[in-house]
Amino acid sequence: MIGAQLRLLLTWFVIVATFLAGCAPAVKLDGAATDRPAQTSSAPPAVRDDVAAPQRTPSPTVTSVPTPTPVPQPFALNLYQEGDYVPQYTFEWCVAASIQMMHNLIDDTGTATWADPGQQGELWEMARARSSNSFNGANPLGWAQVLNEVGMGPYTVVSIANYEEALKTAARAIADTDRPVGLVLWRGRHVSVMSGFESLGDPDQFPEFSVTGIRVQDPLYPYGGEQWGPSPAPNSLLTPEQLATQFVVREPRRWSSNMPAGYMLVLPIAGA
Repeated sequence: MIGAQLRLLLTWFVIVATFLAGCAPAVKLDGAATDRPAQTSSAPPAVRDDVAAPQRTPSPTVTSVPTPTPVPQPFALNLYQEGDYVPQYTFEWCVAASIQMMHNLIDDTGTATWADPGQQGELWEMARARSSNSFNGANPLGWAQVLNEVGMGPYTVVSIANYEEALKTAARAIADTDRPVGLVLWRGRHVSVMSGFESLGDPDQFPEFSVTGIRVQDPLYPYGGEQWGPSPAPNSLLTPEQLATQFVVREPRRWSSNMPAGYMLVLPIAGA
């Protein structure tokens, strides 16, 4: 009886021991934490709702500044130097004296001034010989031809119907060539030389420039004409209104040509 109870007790102890052994962990907890390999993942990190999305800074706007429109400014050009003026030695030789002055204005060295009376007479004969229907004198066509033959050209004769346009044409020619312009005055009875001008706007920059002053070398000074008034002093600056009292439309009947009536110029040609 006692032996049977003892065997029953031993069997119970074995069952309890076996149960406790099955519930024990295989490894220590701290060992499992250190020996387990780190796990990696290629998945992107989760976006947190409480983190604001990055803001893109806008590029600065580049505003083009328009180029200001050029404004015409006062402009002046004058070929005249002291000693360039030559008077006409007779009341007929205005063309020849003008040829001498034009040479002096072109030759800015001042070493070969033309002013001799004998030379002036020869130039008048040359111009008269090359003029036709000129009442036995020299006309603008002969004047231009002599300028070309003596090496100051090329020059040509033009007739312009509008006064303001004639002044602009003369000023533009001086600016383009650095050579003077011949003016036919008194309806074709007298001539003088335009050596420079003043304007509102440089002719090379402003096609619509306006002439405000004209530099005149009149070989008849200090005389003048009874109908036309006194001739201006050398290198005078005349307003367009003042010049208009003597620079007038040429009379068609003054000498025959195929040119229309207008304000007549002996004009230098650019590009020579």
